[in-house]
Amino acid sequence: MDRDFKQYSESALALLKTMKTNSTNSIDDIEVDDAVAFPNELYKHASKESREERLSFVAHVLDEIYALFEENQTRASWPENTVDDFLDIISQQANGVRRCAGKQTTNHHKKNHRKMSLYFKRLSRHVLEHMDYSADAWEFVREEVRIHLHKVHLLASS
Repeated sequence: MDRDFKQYSESALALLKTMKTNSTNSIDDIEVDDAVAFPNELYKHASKESREERLSFVAHVLDEIYALFEENQTRASWPENTVDDFLDIISQQANGVRRCAGKQTTNHHKKNHRKMSLYFKRLSRHVLEHMDYSADAWEFVREEVRIHLHKVHLLASS
């Protein structure tokens, strides 16, 4: 799983980089509500969990990324086929991780899943919806997702 996960991670990050290359937008001027602050604390908690629970958390984050990128992208500045390829990789990666993750979860683990889901809902509402799914909003989301992919790679590899 580690080799496949690494390969999928590298491919997903390369596609995100391609999306940035195709983007003429900047996130420098975007003011985002504190409600959408990056959930570093959730990754910190997940890093202290068992390997199975870390992998379950990683699969959950990948599922959330997939759902987010299925939203209205008509105003995004990247090619649709790039998004399709990205979603395919994220789906394969999540499925592979899910096969390795255990089925038992603690209440604390479930709480972290809920908090991460709420973070992604806020990202959708406070950034994408609030900014009318603009190219700038998608560029902000793309950058956030890039950070998530780096963090899930670290979690899955530890």
